[in-house]
Amino acid sequence: MPSVLIPLAEGCEELEAVTLIDLLRRAQIEVITAGLKPGPVRCSRQTVLVPDVELDAVLERDFDLIVLPGGLPGTTNLDADPRIHQLLKRHHEQGRYTAAICAAPQVLAHAGLLQGKSATSYPGVLSARDYPEVRVLESPVVRDGQVITSRGPGTAMDFALQLIEVLAGSDRRQEVEAQLVR
Repeated sequence: MPSVLIPLAEGCEELEAVTLIDLLRRAQIEVITAGLKPGPVRCSRQTVLVPDVELDAVLERDFDLIVLPGGLPGTTNLDADPRIHQLLKRHHEQGRYTAAICAAPQVLAHAGLLQGKSATSYPGVLSARDYPEVRVLESPVVRDGQVITSRGPGTAMDFALQLIEVLAGSDRRQEVEAQLVR
């Protein structure tokens, strides 16, 4: 069974986090949510999520995918945590998938994972001026090799379905998508 780590930081975008968790679990993919610190996480719209574990408990574990929900100040909090950068870099060096939505592709850029890649993000987060090494696109979801990015809350479902397809195949994606009555 594929495994996914979703780090949850204070101020993350709850619609993105919950959509990712829900759809990936519907696809029978193991999802571990990890808080950056002990206890519940208060999201950007004051929804409270209870992570499965603290990040320190899974730092040495290998996952098939690490996916970062966006939102502010959630993205800023992820970006400021050196453990997140270390995890992303190690994961990337092992040829595993990394993904981010909304403002969180900026964390991938700061970790050096978007160099020479195509990516998308919430409008204005990745600009050609600020990130000349990134080919910034306006597509809802962009996959460039082992890196997958998406625009924001409105694209969260398409993003999650793309991640399902990458991890579990197009048949599993179609099964989950059919349950959603899209």
